[in-house]
Amino acid sequence: MVSKGKPSPRSAVDPLSNQQVERLGRVHHLVDPTRYYPTGPRKPNQAEIDEQNPKATARLLAGVSEVMRASCKTYAWGLEQVPETGTFITAATHVTQFDVFVPMMALFHLGRRPRFMAKAEMGRWPVIGKWFQWVGMQPVPRRSGLAQQIEAESINIVTSGRPLTIWPEGTVTRDPLKWPMSFKPGVGVIALKSSRILGYMVPLYPCVTWGAASINHWWPWPRKNVVTCFDHALDYSDLLEDMDTWGQEPPKEVVDELCQRLRDRMEVIMAEIRASEPPVEGYFDYPSMSRRPRPQRALT
Repeated sequence: MVSKGKPSPRSAVDPLSNQQVERLGRVHHLVDPTRYYPTGPRKPNQAEIDEQNPKATARLLAGVSEVMRASCKTYAWGLEQVPETGTFITAATHVTQFDVFVPMMALFHLGRRPRFMAKAEMGRWPVIGKWFQWVGMQPVPRRSGLAQQIEAESINIVTSGRPLTIWPEGTVTRDPLKWPMSFKPGVGVIALKSSRILGYMVPLYPCVTWGAASINHWWPWPRKNVVTCFDHALDYSDLLEDMDTWGQEPPKEVVDELCQRLRDRMEVIMAEIRASEPPVEGYFDYPSMSRRPRPQRALT
């Protein structure tokens, strides 16, 4: 995790210090994701751009970027790993409503146009809700009993060649300490079934954002630091070895293992950004609203 001797934040909502950003900058190449092509020249995926309401997308991206630059200092590393073409899945942390825009803004600035799974209520927000629908929102009606239909639509997006962004916690984390909490199984099902259909392991990128929890949405000044890591693709090839024997659905233990690996990796990245250790008592489980020991790893 994090080496001893590094300072730990006083609370889960303390601002991310300039000193910690400097430490991260000595280890990683930090770039500005609020600008186009922050990692250097790239070939934009023009076919995706043209399919996704380019004028509306450009306006929303410009607006979000201006808000970000005005209200926080945003840094990122790992964005050079985002492929210029082909499908992939991004699994992102969900600490606040504010920071969900960071990975989307970054990917759009890299010339990709992922579809993104978001609660259906966002599509009904005044003005901006219509924009969300135009720029690739995959609405998720919560508590609707439509989980399988939503998964099927998402798998179709991935297998058609488009990237997909998922917030696998399903809602803003309820962990009082703001660490990644338990995941919904959908991200595992989508990745595994899409990989079986395509015949190869679909790239699954953990993306962790930290710093926005300290931002006052009504008066964000002085600007706070926000850091995003777009990590290397998670290796789950061993979980696909028996995919021809699954039947219609991947086994629950395989789905659970993939979700746990993903959550574990996101916890490690967040620990590095925060310069603090996750709770030794375990992770926060949303269904029980309590902290539980981390499960034993049966399939590693």
